[in-house]
This record gives sequence, structure tokens and C-alpha cells, in this order.
Amino acid sequence: MNLRILFVFTDLLLPLLAGWYLHERQLVSDTAMNKVIRFNVVFVYTVLSLLSFWVLPLSWGLLLVPVFGFLLVLLPGLLGYLLFARRIDNLLDRGAYVASAMLANLGTLGGVCAFILYNEEGFAYTQLIGTCQNILLCLLIFPLAQYYHLKHTAARRKTSGLQSLRAMFFSLNQLSLVGMMAGFALNAAGIERPEALAPLFQSLVHIGAWIAMLPVGFLIDFDQVRHYARQTRSLVALRFLFTPLLFVGLTWLFVTDPVISGTLILLAFCPTAINAVLTSKLYALSVGLAISSFVITTAAFLLVIFPLLFFLLK
Repeated sequence: MNLRILFVFTDLLLPLLAGWYLHERQLVSDTAMNKVIRFNVVFVYTVLSLLSFWVLPLSWGLLLVPVFGFLLVLLPGLLGYLLFARRIDNLLDRGAYVASAMLANLGTLGGVCAFILYNEEGFAYTQLIGTCQNILLCLLIFPLAQYYHLKHTAARRKTSGLQSLRAMFFSLNQLSLVGMMAGFALNAAGIERPEALAPLFQSLVHIGAWIAMLPVGFLIDFDQVRHYARQTRSLVALRFLFTPLLFVGLTWLFVTDPVISGTLILLAFCPTAINAVLTSKLYALSVGLAISSFVITTAAFLLVIFPLLFFLLK
């Protein structure tokens, strides 16, 4: 079991470094890297969702998972705003800060780490929670980002919100949700998953981790990290102190299943997601602040936080 900690290097740190190297040497284009991201979202995570939900133990405790999934986005965002963001004068910085506070790397990084700790069951819980975050990304975080941008520019735009919202919900990027529902249906129907599919799942987790982390390393910009490092100190405290303390208390009060509890505590420590960077780019917020938060919290999580959690939660 202890040897599984090596996956932190082989599945997370190594592809991160490889992506950064490819960018520095200009060996791969942005277009090619976008295709890699899309392949992972559309194919790999759809198959993984299907296979993991097919064997997920069904219990009443499972109903709590989506509730905590929404809280893992809403509570850090509320804490981040009340304690820190509202004091930021620049509205573009404030918008990027709020996005960085709300969006954690739950599905990708959290999924691999939960798999290391709790195998397929932990991975399935993270995908369900990650889906809750994706819903709030469309319904709440994108509109908030647009609000901060428009308030900063004092501009009025004539856009078709219905059309953009339809594109967010009904696209191939949401295909993993179909895989999740199919796996759940097979599970509920009592159809056992063939044992031959277990090695496929194991292999796809490692492949998916590489495909997911490679573009992350490709996007790292250390100049931006240094420029905004001071402003992201409070985000480090939010990610690794305030949010985990809150969720340790909540899981102790309401969750009895040890795997669900451990997975939720793990996810409460997860660093800022790359979606915070993408949201900041999409709505012309301070991208550098989101990049700085993403890089600093991800480095701290991989090098310090998760190795400690590995021995505390296993």
C-alpha cells in the first residue's frame, strides 16, 4: 500500500514537468494540447466514470456526496470573499480571486489521489463531486466572472445568454455524466461488472492522469507566479487551513462511511483548479493571479499536503 505514494511522482509530478518542458522547448502547439485535453474529457473520463460507478457501493450515505460536492465550491468561495476578496480594490483581481477560491482540482487531481488511497470507490466519489462543481461552474461562477468584468469595464453587452448556457450544458465535454449514469444504472440493476475490466480501469486511471496533468504543466508561467505570489498567500491559507478545518468538522458530524469521509477530507485540501485560469481567461480577469494560485497551491499539495494525507487517511 505504501508504495502507491510513488504514483504522486509517476502520475502527477512527472507529466506536470513533461508538459512544462514541452512548452519551454515549443515542441507542441496549443492546438495539439487542446486536442489532448478534449480526448481526456470526452473519452477517458467517460469510460472511467462508467466503470467506477458500475461497482460503487450503493448506500444512503451516497446521498450526502452531492451535498458536500456543492458545499466544497460554495463555502470556500464565501469564506474567500468575506475574509479576503472584498478588500481587493481591483475588480479584475477580485474576480480571479473568487474563481480561484471556489474552483478546486477535484475531478482530476483529487480523482487520482482518491484512487491512490481508496481505489475505484474513492475515484467514483470524486467524479460525482466534480460533476457538482461543473454544474456550479456554469450556473454561478461564469456569471460571477462576467459580473466582475462588466463592473470593471462599466460596459453593456448584447449577448445571447441562453445560447451560451446551452453550449455549456449540452456538449461532448459533459459526456462523462452519461458514463456515470450508465454505470449507476448497471449497478442498480444488479449486473456485475466483468472482472476482466478491472485492469482496464487501473490502466486508464494512470493514462488519464498523464493526459490531464500534461496540459497543466504546459500552461505554467513562472513570471506570472512571481508577480502575484504575495496576493495568493491568503488563498494558500484558504485552501489548506480554513476549508479543511470546516470540512473535517462537517464530515465528523454527518458522515459515518470511512471511505466517503476520507475522500471528502482529501478533496477539502485540493489546490486551485486549472478551470480558475480558464475562467479568468474567458472573462478577461487577472489571469496571472489565477495562475499564481494554481501553481503555488498545486506544488504545495503534491510535495507536502498529499504525502501527509496519504499516511493520515489510508
